[in-house]
Amino acid sequence: MQPNLPIASEPASPRHATLILLCAFSVLPLSMLLPSLPAIARDLRADYGLVALALGGYAAVAASLEFVMGPLSDRFGRRPIMLASLGVFTLGSLGCAMATDIRMFLACRLMQAAITSVYPVSMATLRDTAGGERAASRIGYAAMAAAFAPMIGPTLGGALDQTVGWRSSFWLLGAAGIALLGWCGFDLAETHTKRATTLAHQLRAYPALLRARRFWAYALCMAFSTGAFYAFLAGAPLAAQAKFGIPPAEIGLYMGTITAGFVCGSFLAARHAHRYPLATTILCARVIACMGPVIALALLFGGATHAIAWFGPCVLIGVGNGLSNPGAHAGAMSVRPDLAGSASGLVGAMTIAGGAALSSLTGAVLTVRNAGYAPLVVMLLSAAIALAAAGCIRIFDAREQDA
Repeated sequence: MQPNLPIASEPASPRHATLILLCAFSVLPLSMLLPSLPAIARDLRADYGLVALALGGYAAVAASLEFVMGPLSDRFGRRPIMLASLGVFTLGSLGCAMATDIRMFLACRLMQAAITSVYPVSMATLRDTAGGERAASRIGYAAMAAAFAPMIGPTLGGALDQTVGWRSSFWLLGAAGIALLGWCGFDLAETHTKRATTLAHQLRAYPALLRARRFWAYALCMAFSTGAFYAFLAGAPLAAQAKFGIPPAEIGLYMGTITAGFVCGSFLAARHAHRYPLATTILCARVIACMGPVIALALLFGGATHAIAWFGPCVLIGVGNGLSNPGAHAGAMSVRPDLAGSASGLVGAMTIAGGAALSSLTGAVLTVRNAGYAPLVVMLLSAAIALAAAGCIRIFDAREQDA
């Protein structure tokens, strides 16, 4: 069980809906320009590799901001950080829409990355207004909304590019940023009122968070569960072609299985996480996630030849991640409620780093000959480490309950 923590009063439902909308919108700009990269390179007379920095540079700035903005929201409050992030994002979007050369475009694109800091700060806001299992439930709805955005982004961006040109995507994002900025200025109230008097005073509280074993257990559980997903993304395309001969046009359909599982798992977490202790939900979810690659490997070595035998069980990885990640995120922020923003930002940065590491590991060991089983082994390894972390969470909670 989680330790007894003070729980604030329920937020108004429009505010909760606003936070869910912000979480979904914070991941939309990353993928929305993907179909437009060739058109941007052609229109701005730039090398395609240079234009591709709009993705790599964006991701690097996003990871850095997640690490920084969480602590800043602990010191200065959630509301001003989110409004400032929305303002910078809006200016960057309008700048991209009006860019006349690649340097101006990339500079404004990096400004767009400010929107990503809205996600960890929104998670901290949800934690401010609900404790323990209730926070996990609300985070589940936010995670489910955020999972839909990467699927919608490329489709919407491609349609706009084809009909009215690539700049229309940025005009739309700029207009949405202005609308959200106005709405959040009206709807969002400050939820973090017990702040440190100075930034130096807050920094002195960090060692207590970093020394907490429960925090690292939650963070490692979330990082390695997400790592299994990134290992899937890195290995599934080659497995689909080399092992099963799936045409490129159909690979996206098969790869959507794990995302569909994540959406289902997040929905289950949102509906039912408040009924059970976080540690129990996370542990059961990690067992489900480990079953995915185990079943797929068993079917593969048993002689299965259809792609469903490989991709079908991977749905369980998505379900397990969707069930456990909201609880792990809420648990990490519950270790030190006064540093919830810092915990959220650090967990977000660790999750991105874990995903990148597992993706790189999968790419390093992957060959055409082992494409059928190597990604599954890496996924199982990552999921097993997350399961071990979930077991530690269960042990720590049992000890605190007995104390």
